[in-house]
Amino acid sequence: MHREPGGNGVALSSVISCGCVVSGGSVHNSLLSTRVRVHSRAHLQEAVVLPGADIGRGAHLRKVVVGQDCRIPPGLVVGEDPALDAGRFHRTASGVTLISGPMLDRLGG
Repeated sequence: MHREPGGNGVALSSVISCGCVVSGGSVHNSLLSTRVRVHSRAHLQEAVVLPGADIGRGAHLRKVVVGQDCRIPPGLVVGEDPALDAGRFHRTASGVTLISGPMLDRLGG
């Protein structure tokens, strides 16, 4: 059991595949494929996360598709500022943001 407040993981109205760990984060209306890790204080809403992705501590992702084996950096926020999202990632006309490994690599450079 986690000692800090809100330290338990929560998943509501979501599909969580085998091998996933939601460690102190929250997942709402989302689908997590196999071997996904959601770290403390991360929040996913309306997300599809492909196998092997790692969602960093404190990340907030809304209306996203996260690519296979992506490493979402701690504190990354996607889904709150459409213009910012479109400049960093691929954003569809319906407002869904695709996040891939190469896109994340460009953020670090």
